[in-house]
Amino acid sequence: MPVQEIVSRLEASVRSVMLGQAKVVRRVLSTMVAGGHVLLEDFPGTGKTTLAKAIAASIGESEFQRIQFTPDLLPSDILGVSILDSQRSDFEFHRGPIFSNILLADEINRASPRTQSALLEAMAEGQVTIEGNRHDLEELFFVIATQNPVELRGTYPLPEAQMDRFALKCSLGYVSIGEEIGILQAQEQKHPLDRTKPVVTTEEILKVRKAVREVGVTVQLQEYVVRLVAATRNRQGVKLAASPRASLSLLRVAQAMTLFEGREFLVPETVQDLAPDVIGHRLVLESDAVYSGWSGEAVVREIIEETAVPV
Repeated sequence: MPVQEIVSRLEASVRSVMLGQAKVVRRVLSTMVAGGHVLLEDFPGTGKTTLAKAIAASIGESEFQRIQFTPDLLPSDILGVSILDSQRSDFEFHRGPIFSNILLADEINRASPRTQSALLEAMAEGQVTIEGNRHDLEELFFVIATQNPVELRGTYPLPEAQMDRFALKCSLGYVSIGEEIGILQAQEQKHPLDRTKPVVTTEEILKVRKAVREVGVTVQLQEYVVRLVAATRNRQGVKLAASPRASLSLLRVAQAMTLFEGREFLVPETVQDLAPDVIGHRLVLESDAVYSGWSGEAVVREIIEETAVPV
């Protein structure tokens, strides 16, 4: 199946479940085929979990696992644990939910930093080290983490290193009145997820991942990406700027988005559209900037306005 048909089928399948969320669906899918991970921060009930399930249901032969993060969750609950086999007088390793294709880390900021850190190696290197032994994860390994911005009690803010592992952070937001009526009508008999069937295979998603790197990018656009990221450094109000990992993520996700847009070459508009969601969450602002109403995304938008666009 041609790459363009693969991404079109996948996007159409997920959008049939996520009514009124076309922009976020494309962003999340672009991040997945780019090889990155997504952090969804939004209010309860906006469809964060449904989005993850819709993606998993649309990909055949993929394993989906969901972890509800709680304060008492342990790293072994994510990675797995060795249990003594009395018959063989030996320990047998039982894999945890991280050994899957699509992992939903629900309310990730409710777990302790120790447990949150269990995802660091997995998200960065596609492997985990357990009891001194390295275990490779599936080639298609995609983390969708969620957190609610309004619930501060009993939560542990994600550390900077963890935030930097997410290629993109975005929010679903509330849909329009008409779209919400459509959601009610779509679920009169059963949930749309119950009708969702696989439209692509895991192998086809990996094929798209290879195609992402073949999307044309000029030297001028590469320089533009680097200038946007570099402009966060030594900027007033920014305490921690973006690293080269942000440049790599922005380029890869923009290349993937180009495939969903049906083009073969990356254009500056795609980079500008994605930059706030790819760079913004990596920035740590000074207290004065935060109290003044600034956010990482707002800083990036200002940088986009100031940075010359290649022609």
